[in-house]
Amino acid sequence: MSLSIIIPAYNESDQVELTTKKLKSIIKKISNIEIIFIDDLSTDGTYFKLKKISNKFKKIKVYRNKKKGLGPAIECGILKSSKENICIFMCDLSDDIKDIYEYYKCIQKNPKLDAVFGTRFSKESKIVNYPYFKLILNRFANNLIRILFLSDYNDYTNAFKLYKKKTLLKLFPIVSENFNVFLELPLKIIIRNYNYKIIPINWFGRKTGNSKFKIKEIGSMYIFTMFYCLLEKTLLKKRKK
Repeated sequence: MSLSIIIPAYNESDQVELTTKKLKSIIKKISNIEIIFIDDLSTDGTYFKLKKISNKFKKIKVYRNKKKGLGPAIECGILKSSKENICIFMCDLSDDIKDIYEYYKCIQKNPKLDAVFGTRFSKESKIVNYPYFKLILNRFANNLIRILFLSDYNDYTNAFKLYKKKTLLKLFPIVSENFNVFLELPLKIIIRNYNYKIIPINWFGRKTGNSKFKIKEIGSMYIFTMFYCLLEKTLLKKRKK
């Protein structure tokens, strides 16, 4: 069992050293692992700082995105990865690094799974410093999606999930170009009836730098992705008939 951790990074020069330092704890626990940073055409020297770090640590690899955007960055990371499983993890350390190992243990025990989805909204989860207005929008959007797709999952929009690489390749082409890629991937897993398991995860929020997530700019992209996947779900039903 092997693991690639894909980390998109845009203007994170103040963050990448701390992120790589924290990830060493996972490298110690999982021997067959690689960490892939995809620099999303940063303008603050993030790429060059990451290259210096990767020169010191063989298990850290760095690539530059060819087309700006989170969707293309994730696609680039998937294609560059060389391991059986892929975990998407954000550079800001908002999610709990310890949960990467929980994902890994889960798919080790259940090798037939195509994905492991974490939820920050279970009784066992811990959430710290989640902005109140953003939380309200999050719960409204995720519960609406859950109802529309008749799903038991309630945390689609968080990036932090684990997938089998061979399953992700079957989801291509990736049509989303921004944060909505993190909605597209799990929805495709669900509507195409791949096997997944939901486990509780923690969320602490970023402590340095500024969030790249802008609700006003990205809201319409999420709506596009939701309707795109609804259309796919409808077409799949018609084919079965």
